[in-house]
Amino acid sequence: MSAVRADLPVVGALLLSEIREQPAVLRRLADQAETFQRVADEAVARDTRIVRMVAHGSSDNAASSGVYAFGLLPGWTALRDSISLSVYYGAEVDLRDSCVLALSQSGRTPDVVDYVERAVGRGAFTIAVTNDVDSPLAQVADAVLPLLAGEERAIAATKTYTAQVATVALLAAHAAGQGPAYVDGLRVTADLLEQLLPELEPALASVATQLAFVGRMLVVGRGPEFATARELSLKLLETCRVAAEPLTATDLAHGPVAALDSLFPVWAIAQDDASLPTVVEAVTRARAAGATVIASGSAALALPGAQTVIPVPAAPLPLLGPLLSIAPGQLLAWALAQAKGLDPDRPVGLAKVTLVP
Repeated sequence: MSAVRADLPVVGALLLSEIREQPAVLRRLADQAETFQRVADEAVARDTRIVRMVAHGSSDNAASSGVYAFGLLPGWTALRDSISLSVYYGAEVDLRDSCVLALSQSGRTPDVVDYVERAVGRGAFTIAVTNDVDSPLAQVADAVLPLLAGEERAIAATKTYTAQVATVALLAAHAAGQGPAYVDGLRVTADLLEQLLPELEPALASVATQLAFVGRMLVVGRGPEFATARELSLKLLETCRVAAEPLTATDLAHGPVAALDSLFPVWAIAQDDASLPTVVEAVTRARAAGATVIASGSAALALPGAQTVIPVPAAPLPLLGPLLSIAPGQLLAWALAQAKGLDPDRPVGLAKVTLVP
């Protein structure tokens, strides 16, 4: 569904259209198994031990999921590396045992390109994850994994974010010899997302009306869902002017819980995995502090005392869960901006490609 339908509202039409395109993008990525296998084989042949991910914004949020994908599947240490350490401070790190995964939707962020150029010279195997295969980033990297998201016209990224989460999972799975299972799982996830989005649109419009007064929020997630918490927070910041702060469930208890009250909502994202007890504990403490709690994710119903519950289906494989759990946040950003009298397609002060000086 790539075109904006005639019955869409003028305000936020681009953002909503691109949210709806995500299942098709995921299916296109699932069709690229040979490309993922080829790049993964090269990473394995290079005796990769460390995956260094570099990115900004939504791309960096997607990289958060890679820490778990590479750690749990091929058993590689994965980290969101410091760009400044290399590019601005000149640290000469030996990267011969490293695979550098550079995530950039545009492929034109200068310091990400600079980092990759330096990494090539220091012995790393470099991979560009980008929506533009002709971009400067794609030209300097050893390999390219295209996002295949098509033109993204909305300033707030949605389909390129989920494409990056899927790309990281597929690369890790192919490196671990589990590529076919994740390709099949991605196709199932795309079907689940296609069914979910029409159900969520009216539900999130109602939630947005209730939250129209909100100017701040804490967003809690853990494990792979911390990527979702980070991305949901960014969407609220850039489209709704909501000062949203992502926290792990444990971080909430180490100070921030003291700031909570009835006018400070907490959005909690829960997946039925080993992290669930800590999310339950965080929600219990938030409710005790008087905070309004919004529960989402595949285990939303397990969170006690939430005033609003937005469950999503469980993904066929846990590492694909963030592809479904981000949907309520994307749609809330679209609906809440309008409830606040803002245009989510035209966030104040933002342009489509942010160049980092």
